[in-house]
Amino acid sequence: MQTLQISITTLAFLVALALLFGFMNGFNDAANAIATVVSTGVLKPQQAVAMAAIFNFIAILVFHLQVAGTVGKGTIEPSVVDHYVVFGALAGAITWSFLTWYNGIPSSSSHALIGGLIGAAVAKAGTGALIGSGLIKTIVFVVLSPLLGFVFGSITLLLVSWVFVRSTPRRADKWFRRLQLCSAALFSLGHGGNDAQKSMGIIWMLLITSGYSASTDALPWWVVVSCYCAISFGTLFGGWRIVKTMGQRITKLKPVGGFCAESSGALLLLGATAMGIPISTTHTITGAIIGVGSAQKMSAVRWVVAGNIIWAWIFTIPASAFIAAVAWWIGTQIL
Repeated sequence: MQTLQISITTLAFLVALALLFGFMNGFNDAANAIATVVSTGVLKPQQAVAMAAIFNFIAILVFHLQVAGTVGKGTIEPSVVDHYVVFGALAGAITWSFLTWYNGIPSSSSHALIGGLIGAAVAKAGTGALIGSGLIKTIVFVVLSPLLGFVFGSITLLLVSWVFVRSTPRRADKWFRRLQLCSAALFSLGHGGNDAQKSMGIIWMLLITSGYSASTDALPWWVVVSCYCAISFGTLFGGWRIVKTMGQRITKLKPVGGFCAESSGALLLLGATAMGIPISTTHTITGAIIGVGSAQKMSAVRWVVAGNIIWAWIFTIPASAFIAAVAWWIGTQIL
């Protein structure tokens, strides 16, 4: 085991900060999981967040920890990581997530974390601290996840419309109000499985570099359980400022559209988690919602709102990286 580099107090503080990020992730992304099922009137807000939180936690029984491995070992060089880098990364991610939540803008907590890691590592050791293969995998999906969500959402709505072409609107609405419960639960399962592992990856990185765990050791179960609890509680308290943007301002959704958007997003989340790719639930579901709206007619989408969201996506990684670099410097002075 490595020589301890930080005190127990500092380690506990940074683990708590990582769990706070997990809470903020669930808090910020709650709208992604519940906006469609709330806006279509299938569930009341309190019922929707409770269901989402439960399925966030149930994901602990379903998924392996490939995403945690990508974040913890495949983003920046392990030799660069210390408690200052971890502090800077978490401070950058949490600050950006809070700012976008406060302004009601759907942004990716996942990419805020990646940006935070980049900013803190580069501030300490320059661009040589970055692992190209891991970052390329993540950055490619910054672009691909909303595009795939758009394509899957559009195709799913067209297929569903073709299958139910002989059904009356009232009968179809009745069926999809029930089916939307399943699609929302599946999306929450994928959300918990992918996003909880990002906090795990940070804590894993911290434990390894501080000498409390070897790089060959399995991730401790207390880390796994606490991270799933953090994201579930965050979802339970919900980021209500973003629900209206996701559920109604982009496009008006009916139960069939909500089902198609959630099913498409869930399929992408489950696939990415199985492959160990940290994917943005925000990008995925937003792309799917836009795809569903566009499949009905292009004018059904409020493109100005969609454009504002895309600008937030573009700025997430560089903005959180800049904040993290500043936080890294502050951390070197106070920790």
